[in-house]
Amino acid sequence: MGTWAAGPFDNDTAADWCGALDDAAPRERPVLVEQALRVVVDDAGYLDSDLGVEAVAAAAVLAAHLPGASPVNSAYAPDFLTGGVRLELPERLRPLAVRALDRVVGEESELAELWVEAGEPNKFLVEVAGLRTLLAAA
Repeated sequence: MGTWAAGPFDNDTAADWCGALDDAAPRERPVLVEQALRVVVDDAGYLDSDLGVEAVAAAAVLAAHLPGASPVNSAYAPDFLTGGVRLELPERLRPLAVRALDRVVGEESELAELWVEAGEPNKFLVEVAGLRTLLAAA
């Protein structure tokens, strides 16, 4: 797991996903966010860590667009977020993101297991819980 911190953008897979999001045409970005969330929600089997990481990053992108959201300051976040560009993200994505985050921290999740094996599950769980709280309250 190429991870350097517990933040939603702080690993190789999330950074790659954010790069692809930056490279996409602005009108395609909401579709990519939704796809990352939907894949996780629709996956009934053991959840691959890369899919989980992308869903967490997508949820963080969504949370960054909420009214009053804190500015994103990760060097690995999509450039458009740190540049203040806003996406038109449908409200229906919020409950989808909450369900995706629940799936990522669930029992059948490789990502959750990797954090347990690393001995630092609390850092990961705190990050995901914060995102979930923001999205569920919106």
